Amino acid sequence: MLHFAVAGVPHSTPKPGGTVAGLRHAHALGITAMEIEWVQRVPLNPERMLEIRAVAEELKMYLTCHAPYYINLNSQDSATLAASKKRILDALHMSEIAGIHSVCVHPAFYQGMDPKKAFDNVRRAVDDILQKKKLFPHVNLGLETMGKPTQFGTLEEVLKISKEFDIYPTVDPAHMHARTNGLINSKREWNEMFDLYEKYVGKKSLKTVHMHFSGIAYTIKGEKHHLPLQESDAKWKDFITVLKDRRIEGTVVCESPLLEEDTLRMQTAYNKMIS
Repeated sequence: MLHFAVAGVPHSTPKPGGTVAGLRHAHALGITAMEIEWVQRVPLNPERMLEIRAVAEELKMYLTCHAPYYINLNSQDSATLAASKKRILDALHMSEIAGIHSVCVHPAFYQGMDPKKAFDNVRRAVDDILQKKKLFPHVNLGLETMGKPTQFGTLEEVLKISKEFDIYPTVDPAHMHARTNGLINSKREWNEMFDLYEKYVGKKSLKTVHMHFSGIAYTIKGEKHHLPLQESDAKWKDFITVLKDRRIEGTVVCESPLLEEDTLRMQTAYNKMIS
């Protein structure tokens, strides 16, 4: 099954809001998945995680999460590197308790370093994190494809590391579109993207994808900010057609600023195609 997930608590959730209320409201809207946004910090409350898990299981909501933004696995500062790894570990551990399937991580910045050397540094950090897999045996570490050329996170980079450690990346075609200053926005290019994905991590992995999608504003320097689908150049209906034709399963998180509105727009269009 393919889920379309809202990126965080829906805007229309009744106050005071919060993750549990957001899950219930998203379900009432007909949305079947949510990405929990721990982008500022990871809440370290196991009881709260168990509550999230119970509600998600009750409602049959598929969960992913987004780890904090403040991560650089290529940092040459030992304190920054250690803090980055801890934030990821915290997100993975709390996700295990909450019943979350996959954690999206912004991996690193090149910081002027040769990409091959940066790759080795990120790979080493991922190895360190996965040494503690017993804390999160059922959760995937999803290194994300990133939207700026200064950021570690080309599709091939995250796929190479994912293959080595038997994990799968968080693929964001909008980031790829911005990073290439307008490419990766056609059926042919998305099929090539999935071909490469399948080459590295296997066809079976296309049944458990963790993806992001939205409109996006960009310049020659890459990503600026996310946009609503209909205010962007994203050929999102063509993208949904590729998802249908290739029988992709897992979850596509809609990161549009309109949250539930564009999530439902994508979900409705997809359901019409497969009905």
